Amino acid sequence: MKETLLAFENLLKIMDELREKCPWDREQTIESIRHLTLEEVYELNEAILDKDSNEIKKELGDLLLHIVFYSKIASETNLFNIKDVIDSLSEKLIRRHPHIYGDVEANNSDDVKQNWEQIKLKEKGTQKTGVLSGVPKSLSSIVKAYRMQDKAAQFGFDWSDKKDIWNKVKEELHEFETANNATEKEEEFGDLMFSLINYARFQGINPDDALEKTNIKFKKRFEYIELKAQENNENLKDMGLEKMDVYWNEAKRINNSK
Repeated sequence: MKETLLAFENLLKIMDELREKCPWDREQTIESIRHLTLEEVYELNEAILDKDSNEIKKELGDLLLHIVFYSKIASETNLFNIKDVIDSLSEKLIRRHPHIYGDVEANNSDDVKQNWEQIKLKEKGTQKTGVLSGVPKSLSSIVKAYRMQDKAAQFGFDWSDKKDIWNKVKEELHEFETANNATEKEEEFGDLMFSLINYARFQGINPDDALEKTNIKFKKRFEYIELKAQENNENLKDMGLEKMDVYWNEAKRINNSK
């Protein structure tokens, strides 16, 4: 613990020095580094999906830097400081874990999640907010759908049997197939995706992770096609789908053999 505290103290000292002496760091504001923070979160996400522990460590460090950076900037105008950030987090963790720090009983993780959401609503005030208001508007549509479904489920709004959800998926697919125009098709396609995300959640699958892994797989296989085209001095546009499909299956076999 002592070594950890010393390491954190050293990080704060470095941040102070950078803010004072580095022209770039000195110019930054809370607003100016916001987009960089988003990039770091996505890089951490990529490292986690790759199961690259060394990169996860580095990206966590980058995120920690941003937390310290925001806190340093805020402290200069007495908005808050890093101690306030840590104290606020510690208080929230204690408050939202009454089964550990109080007399509430929680027998499983579902109970814990339900307690968390109910406490969160009380903290924000039920007149000012609702169950789904805590889901950020800026989330990607897939993540947002997953989080809304999960939050609603904590309050009993959920299916009881995955067979019923799959039947709902088939129902939405039929409605999409029989839609009469582009507007209806768009709406029904949204309903189909929403029901598929719900089914994934019921199966314990994070749909965003699943889709990103497919994105990565597609990218690797298509890059293999591009590589083969380059090796054979072929124009990718002139290759044709049949030949592309041969290389695609080669890439698939190579990837599966690793």
